[in-house]
Amino acid sequence: MASSNYSAASTILREWDKGSKTTRAKILADFIDKNQSKTGPELESDLSQAASLFLTRLTAWLRLTYMIGPCLSLQLQAISIFLSASSGHRFLAEFLEVGGVLTVLQILGLKQAKEEDKAEALKLLMSVAAAGRKYKELICESYGIRAVAECLARSKSEVTQEHARVMLQTLAQGNPKYQVQVYKGLIALLPCSSPKAQQMAVQTLRIVQKIVGQANTNIIEPLVTLLKSYHLEVQFEAMKLIKDLMEYSVQDDLLKSLVSSLVPSKEELLHRPEILDDPSAPELKRPLPVFVQQASAAKVIGVLAKDSQSVAEKLIYLRCTHSLMVAMGNEDYADSQRQASMALQHLATVFPIVDENVRESMGDQLYQMFMSNPEGIYMSMTSVQADVLRSNKCNIPAFVDAAKS
Repeated sequence: MASSNYSAASTILREWDKGSKTTRAKILADFIDKNQSKTGPELESDLSQAASLFLTRLTAWLRLTYMIGPCLSLQLQAISIFLSASSGHRFLAEFLEVGGVLTVLQILGLKQAKEEDKAEALKLLMSVAAAGRKYKELICESYGIRAVAECLARSKSEVTQEHARVMLQTLAQGNPKYQVQVYKGLIALLPCSSPKAQQMAVQTLRIVQKIVGQANTNIIEPLVTLLKSYHLEVQFEAMKLIKDLMEYSVQDDLLKSLVSSLVPSKEELLHRPEILDDPSAPELKRPLPVFVQQASAAKVIGVLAKDSQSVAEKLIYLRCTHSLMVAMGNEDYADSQRQASMALQHLATVFPIVDENVRESMGDQLYQMFMSNPEGIYMSMTSVQADVLRSNKCNIPAFVDAAKS
């Protein structure tokens, strides 16, 4: 049996050394087919102690040809068999010694690389990271966090993006030296142009935030900006992360940002995304992003106020009552009116001071309409009533201060 294996291994190496690209591709495909999930000792036995020689040839060919990409996916799959083999740490060490990690990270940034090649590269990196903390640190030291994050942002394949997401999460877990760097890398992904990448970044931030422990104030602006997204799945994940961050030191600044989003500035109202003005684009019946953000902010404010009495009180002292009424008066976007009305109705029901100030600002007729049907008031509201809401001067903090003095 040993003689047979030796003969087969010698044949493979000889054919590899003399073979064309086509021959080598056939050798790789056959190797992958026969050696899935084998242990290191099994690979050594099957290749008659020549496994390292074959791996050396694989990695050398990869380093020479990865830029032009013949058989790139097959090369990566074959190397992954060695690196993922249990009791195969020697193979991993040999791969790292020749700079294998740097080569694979460079593949992630190649414009000409196929999505399937990048997915295989990420799976190979996962095999390296799975070997332990020092291997995760090695990937990070090789600028791996940036390479993987950029791959997630730029990829057009959800499969590749999911592998990148898992890779970033893995690099943050059990890797205290670099967990904050992964956290910052995920925050840097939030403004990217891919909605799927944004969604995945927020999902992973919810996990990594608990690992890191401290919240970075730089997360606030890009996170609240995600509430402008036309993609509901992005908004949904952003709202969940906002809820999580109520347990951290950024709570006050995050609440201020949410309340500020209820009243778009004149500059924001004048700015239209290019896609809405592009004559070659299909007809879009879309609201301004700031109106989408306004409605989403009102919705999350309502959720936060219901979840916590202390948060609700902070919102009131940030003049949330005034801002919610302004949003209620937005005749250009019904969802802003509906979400703001429902959030304000909760505050008015729980806090007598809010109820009193809302009644005074609205007048009896509009107040009765509001309290009896907060979800549907926008359908029966007149333009005059909407103008009353937009121009309201409600200022509960000033009202309280006056009462104290």
